Amino acid sequence: MDNRAGEMQVFATAAELASFSAAGRRLRMSPSAVSKLVTRLEDRLGVRLLTRSTRALQLTVEGEAFLTRARRILAEIEEAERLVTGDAQPRGRLRVNASVGFGVRCVLPVVPEFLRLYPHVELDLSLTDTVIDLLEERTDIALRAGPLRDSTLMARKLMESPRVIVASPAYLARHGTPQRPEDLDHHNCLRFNFRRLVDDWPFRIDGRQVTRAVPGNLYGNTGDMLLRLCLDGVGLARVGRFHAQPWIEEGRLVPVLEDYNAGDIEIIHALFVGHEHMAARVRAFIDFLAERVGQPRITAA
Repeated sequence: MDNRAGEMQVFATAAELASFSAAGRRLRMSPSAVSKLVTRLEDRLGVRLLTRSTRALQLTVEGEAFLTRARRILAEIEEAERLVTGDAQPRGRLRVNASVGFGVRCVLPVVPEFLRLYPHVELDLSLTDTVIDLLEERTDIALRAGPLRDSTLMARKLMESPRVIVASPAYLARHGTPQRPEDLDHHNCLRFNFRRLVDDWPFRIDGRQVTRAVPGNLYGNTGDMLLRLCLDGVGLARVGRFHAQPWIEEGRLVPVLEDYNAGDIEIIHALFVGHEHMAARVRAFIDFLAERVGQPRITAA
């Protein structure tokens, strides 16, 4: 019988590292041996999984689909071996991508505890507000805010946070505190520069939810950026409350127009490939984070 699991492992490693040479070094094989195994797999399947160039390897559409299933199968094999050998402890490199605000406020503070609990896991953590493709970026988990889009990913809800409009006491002292949404016409509203489902700011007025276009001379791509500028007295920002809460508690930021708060919430999800077949390290991190920030459930993304 041919070694299909071995072929999958070689292919997955080459796809992850985008290089036959790098895959060979990790697997202690020659680059030519890696290339031959991947070619043999492609010949058996009758499809091209990787496109070769002088610069790097690139997954084809069929390669991306096969990689997703191969990872699930390899994770199941790994889990089965650990169960029968008594070594079910999560281990290996875990690649996590989180939005900057959630990463700084909620993930970084609990990383030391996670690493103490799971010393055999190598946590590879990136913070960015750019929405990434998990397969393309070779990422196990993405922690993201906002509505879920249809995809092949699974999602686990980690937390919900109401949104709030905030400004610094110094800004309000200079420009006055808005009492009604229309007062924002005379204020500097700091806004996000990426496309959102609703670019205007929503409010609840006389029991109805309405949206208003707000003026401002600055756009940013992270909640942290806008809040830093709020702290410097540049203007007002509308963000998830968990972003601003530490500074609200310190009195450095003040919520405004709370009587008109639309009541909408920012939802944070952990996005990942698969569910039943996820690797132990992936499940351990998601379960750990869920216990620290909320009571989540599994849903399709």
